Amino acid sequence: MSITLYGAPLSPFVRKVRLFLLEKGIDYQLEIITPFGQPAWYRELNPLGRIPAMRDGDFTLADSSVICQYLEDKHADLPPLYGRDAEQRARVRWLEKYADYELAPLTTFCVFRNRALKPTMGQPCDEAAVQAALQDKLPQHFDYLERTLGDAEFFVGAELTLADLALCCQLINMEHGTELLDSGRWPALAAHYQRIRARESVQTVLPGEQRTLAKLSGAA
Repeated sequence: MSITLYGAPLSPFVRKVRLFLLEKGIDYQLEIITPFGQPAWYRELNPLGRIPAMRDGDFTLADSSVICQYLEDKHADLPPLYGRDAEQRARVRWLEKYADYELAPLTTFCVFRNRALKPTMGQPCDEAAVQAALQDKLPQHFDYLERTLGDAEFFVGAELTLADLALCCQLINMEHGTELLDSGRWPALAAHYQRIRARESVQTVLPGEQRTLAKLSGAA
């Protein structure tokens, strides 16, 4: 039985799990559950009402990080996305949390929400908050990530890990909010983003997201 993932495509946390599944080559189906107006049964999967949640046969689980760790442990025969040793696994978890807890409030819940979502709900964009995020808050995080990446192809080790996917997911939402990394100021990070964005897994999910954005904005 294939995995069912519950959530909305534009969520970076849902996207992170989708990319993880695709990179692993694990079959799944996406059932759309939005953060608002959820069916009552969804609270049985996640009492907090957050997305994503997952069903694997009779087993259910919530939280993108926990879901990815479960999939990594269950499918230990597949190429790892958490690194090859204890140090790499710790580093991957750190950078994943950095993306989810430090970047997300700015890239997703500020830039993306104000620029892409609020107008579709008839709410004004708080452009002052967006500019504060872009000019005052995000640069220090991008400086840190630029230093951390250095001249490496991936953030941890010599192959793709969840760290790369989690960080890319937040930058995709920033791009959905019509903002890209300044490649002059953060050349390594910008190049990394474009490399990960070009992967087959990301290109599999992006067209659907772009159609959703167009539909929400009334452009399609």
